[in-house]
Amino acid sequence: MDFNQLDQTLRDSLADLKLSVDERDELRELGQSLSPDAIRFLRNRAFALVRELVADPAQAQPALKWLEQVVKTLDLKAQVAREPASAHFSPGESCRQKILALCRAARTQVDVCVFTLADDLLAAALLECHRRGVAVRLITDNDKAFDAGSDVVWLRDQGLPVRVDRSSYHMHHKFAVFDGRLLLNGSFNWTRSASTSNEENLMVIEHAQLVADFRTEFERLWARHA
Repeated sequence: MDFNQLDQTLRDSLADLKLSVDERDELRELGQSLSPDAIRFLRNRAFALVRELVADPAQAQPALKWLEQVVKTLDLKAQVAREPASAHFSPGESCRQKILALCRAARTQVDVCVFTLADDLLAAALLECHRRGVAVRLITDNDKAFDAGSDVVWLRDQGLPVRVDRSSYHMHHKFAVFDGRLLLNGSFNWTRSASTSNEENLMVIEHAQLVADFRTEFERLWARHA
């Protein structure tokens, strides 16, 4: 089955916003037989197809549920990390330098979901990704987004897609997904003080199910704060 056929399989399944038992069985068989590249293609196409629907409130929830079921079905044999996880701590440069390295290595997509972004080096790294054709998206919170020193407005003005939680509560996540396969998550806010003063942590792991869960959460928030 070539990539066009795989794409059509997903489109046919998504048409009614439900993953039937037969469709689940077919995907499970594909997950057991396809190469890692083909499975990665299917997973990324599923996210891309759902992204086209989440702007419609009537379709967002069933589409995200379909996406969750598809990813879990495909990833039944991919529960073990293919690369060692790494942990990083501050104060110090470990967390910041890891983020910068991931940005430099990114090739297709970077989704960032952080409460605060106020580190010019990290903001510049995201802009550099954007300028070389990487699809960069940012979700943040209004509590700090418009403060002096925040890089959020600057990034938005440079053309990065930015969505802001303007509710009375807080979007307090601190995670990012790189190229649909690497998850960065922890307490580390993307600020200068997080590197120079605060006791913070972040973890980086390549694990299909964890990445899929965080990508689904990102899409949910992206639709919610449209």
